[in-house]
Amino acid sequence: MNSFKRKRILVTGGAGFVGSHLCRRLLDDGQDVLCVDNLYTGNKDNIVDLLDHPYFEFLRHDVTLPLFVEVDQIYNLACPASPVHYQAAPIQTTKTSIMGALNMLGLARRTNSRIFQASTSEVYGDPHIHPQHEGYWGNVNPIGLRSCYDEGKRCAETLFFDYQRELDVDIKVGRIFNTYGPNMHPDDGRVVSNFIIQALLNKPITIYGDGQQTRSFCYVSDLVEAFVRFMETPKGFTGPVNLGNPGEFTIKQLAEMVIELTGSSSELSFKPLPSDDPTQRCPDISLASRELGWQPEIQLREGLQKTISYFDQLLAEGRYKMD
Repeated sequence: MNSFKRKRILVTGGAGFVGSHLCRRLLDDGQDVLCVDNLYTGNKDNIVDLLDHPYFEFLRHDVTLPLFVEVDQIYNLACPASPVHYQAAPIQTTKTSIMGALNMLGLARRTNSRIFQASTSEVYGDPHIHPQHEGYWGNVNPIGLRSCYDEGKRCAETLFFDYQRELDVDIKVGRIFNTYGPNMHPDDGRVVSNFIIQALLNKPITIYGDGQQTRSFCYVSDLVEAFVRFMETPKGFTGPVNLGNPGEFTIKQLAEMVIELTGSSSELSFKPLPSDDPTQRCPDISLASRELGWQPEIQLREGLQKTISYFDQLLAEGRYKMD
């Protein structure tokens, strides 16, 4: 007897970079997906191939406003996640993090749904410990240019745990480290998309600072796998859980690898480091490894090749032109 029961799953920010991959994965798993996005940074092109799927529905909606639907699970991914976008609308970014969390937690409580919060490694700020583990409280500037995102996500975590303690809402909180892959916004200002676009166009590759600051890069399919596994853990396991690839590279190493893989003639162009930009960012994923049985599988070179192919096609089809 087939005991599979199709779940009704809400993905906020579902037309965005990570959200679109999550929607596709959930459909592949046989679930019924409601994708909600206000399309501020999301893009219908990311989900256009899903619009005719019988178990996929798209709703244009801003999570700062209440949403009344019936669902079994919620993945709350709605929020601008790149400095270019969240610094362009800092008040709306903070509202999305906080009001969005309140509205989705209220929905989860009403429908008795499990809810996943896409938090961020930015809650650690410019860390004083390395690598970062979940018990570290962080070193965050509460009034800087990045604070709308950093502090918005920190407050959202507070709300999630207070709803869990006071109202017994079934929560999961994942702290996402740098993620990359197809469907990234070409103008999002993130280092991987910046470098690839510049290299494909043989433009100078812009490095802020001396390029010795480090990042870890997780390919998007590995991240989505962690999401799905986390959502299936017992109710008592709430997180927060670091989700990322612990492989650590300097920004200069990343630029040199992109140049090599694209065969570009680009040269490196060094500019001043922006305010509050972390010098180190690398996850301790021992908790995710132990509780989720999860390890990233796609290493940087392989993931970059897949991402380069995506952006190369984007340019070839004329869907993006760099100024």
